[in-house]
This record gives sequence, C-alpha cells and structure tokens, in this order.
Amino acid sequence: MTHPTRRDFLSATAAGAASLTLPPLSPASVTRPGGKATSCIFINMVGGPSHIDTFDPKPEAPSEVRGPFRPIQTKTPGLHLSELFPKLATMTDKFSLIRSMHHTAPPIHEAGFQLLNTGRLFRDGPEWPSVGAVLTRLTHRAAAVLADAEDISTGMSVSHGLGDAWIERAWGLDRFISESGTGLSDFRDEAVRLVECGWQHITINQFSTVFDSPSWDCHADGGSLRTDMNDIRNTVAPSFDTAFAALLTDLEERGLLDSTLVVATGEFGRTPLLNSNGGRDHWADAWTALVAGGGTRPGQIIGRTDAKGTEPTDRPVTPQELVSSIFHAMGVSHDATIPGPDGKPVAVYPGKPVMELF
Repeated sequence: MTHPTRRDFLSATAAGAASLTLPPLSPASVTRPGGKATSCIFINMVGGPSHIDTFDPKPEAPSEVRGPFRPIQTKTPGLHLSELFPKLATMTDKFSLIRSMHHTAPPIHEAGFQLLNTGRLFRDGPEWPSVGAVLTRLTHRAAAVLADAEDISTGMSVSHGLGDAWIERAWGLDRFISESGTGLSDFRDEAVRLVECGWQHITINQFSTVFDSPSWDCHADGGSLRTDMNDIRNTVAPSFDTAFAALLTDLEERGLLDSTLVVATGEFGRTPLLNSNGGRDHWADAWTALVAGGGTRPGQIIGRTDAKGTEPTDRPVTPQELVSSIFHAMGVSHDATIPGPDGKPVAVYPGKPVMELF
C-alpha cells in the first residue's frame, strides 16, 4: 500500500458540498425522537488507534498480536482496557464502548474520515456535508471545528464538510476556532465553553496530520510515518486518557453531560499482527468507538471481535450506523431530508441508529 503525501492527506479531507446553498430547512425536522442531547462533541482520533493496544486488548493472543501493552481491570467488572488508560479505567461507568466498528471501503484515512464525519463515502465527489453542517442546516444552531493554525492556514480540515471556504459560501454559521495550542488537550476547555454557550456540534481533531509528528498512525516506518509504540505509550495515549477523562468530568460537574453527546473514534483500526518494524498498519475490519452522555446508556460493551481482533463476531457496527446514532441522539427526525447535489431531497440518516446505546 502506498501512503498519501502530506498535501494529499489534507486535500482529500477538504470541505465541499457547495451545491447545498439553499435556504436553511425548518427546525420542524428536529422532533427529539431519540436521546436528549442538545450538543455533541465529536473527537477525531486522527491516525486510527490500534484497537488491540487501546480499548479491545487481547491478552490471550500470541505476542505478535497482543503487542507490548498489558490489560488492566477497570471499574466495570470483567472489562479490561490497555494499561495506557489508567484514568479512563476508573470511569468506565461514564461511557460505552462499541468494539465492533468496521467498514468495507479502502483502508485509507480519507475514506474513514468521510464515512465517520458524514456517513457517506463520496471519493471524488459530489461531497457530502459533515454531521455538524447538516445539524446547522436543520436547526439554525452553530457548529464549530476546533483546529490548530496549520489546519486553518490550509483552509482544510480532517472533519469533512466544514472547510472555511465552503462555510462562507454555503452556511455562514459554522466556523473554525483556534487557540495557541493544538489537539484534544488544548481544545477541551474551549469545547466545554462552547457547549455552555449553546453551540450544537463541536468537532475536535486530536492531531492535525499523521506526518512527521506523533499521532495514532503507528506504522513505525522510520520516515514521515515514524510514530511507534513508544510514542503511543509516552505521548499519544496519555494525552487522550487525560483529556477525555477531564472532558467527561468537566461536563458532568457543570451538569452538561446528560445533554451533551461525546463521541471519540479513529478512522479505522490497526492490523492484528505487528509489522516488521514493531508498528501496526491500516485495518478497517475492526476498531472501537467511545460514546458518552447525551442520553446514552453508559457502561456498555457493544459488539465484540474475534480472539485476534481481526473482525467483529457479534453486533458489527458501521460508521453509517454511528452517524445515524448521533442524529438520533440529537433528536433529528428519522425521515428528515436535505437537498442533495441535484437539489432533490436526500435522507439525512445514512443507516440505522445503534439502539443499544439508548
């Protein structure tokens, strides 16, 4: 498999959907049939975490599968996470795990970002707006992408459908917000503030790129994709563990967790077998998503993978179903539509919601 260049990575995740420039739809499309979320924080775990090394450890698998990290017991009896998440292990009653995420599209970043942020795979177009952009159109309430200066300087984001040029042209409501820092740790406080101010959908990119700096993209190739298991242990995982735990705690302490849906996931998983460099490569057949708040039921494990983390063996869940679950939690009517590229109504829901979450 060839890897895209840094420019390819950013270009393929640029926003589009300029055809969706009609007047906003009526808020009547929101009927609150599902969860009670009024806001959503969606976290792109850029690079694609290894499910085996994070939220779906396989302690009985051979060493070339289970990797260097040991599992630890969590607050939930019988539930283990990787040792990389000591803080999250103490609060598994606050979130649920979907361990059977998968898709059949090419195992590349661009396809995963498209599916998770829009529910559609549009390849070379027509492009589809992100979940936040669709919600803005349905409700007239604002959404945001928290991105670092590098994201904004390119005018692109790994959160399809919310590029600043497209916002100016089509919506005029959504916006980028940048601080001096970058990633989940720096943007956590800003996300909570936006929820307090009534913003509807906030996307956070944990990293701005997979090239030349640590991310979840742990090929360990020694070049531009040099992130290895030591980086995962020392930098990538601890930053997520601390920030995600603090985010849930902050929302709960402010009385906002019950009305704020929090979703965190990567664009795919990683290969069950370690590669020759001790890293892992792209794997779209299995990975894990975290879901909390917003009227969802915490403390659940939805789906499972086989003994080597190769594929789901129970309750497989697609990105389309996860996106539909967000719409369901946000109270979007199941028959809601928006104008498609040709102006004809297109269903907002790309699949069925994961009703076990509610």
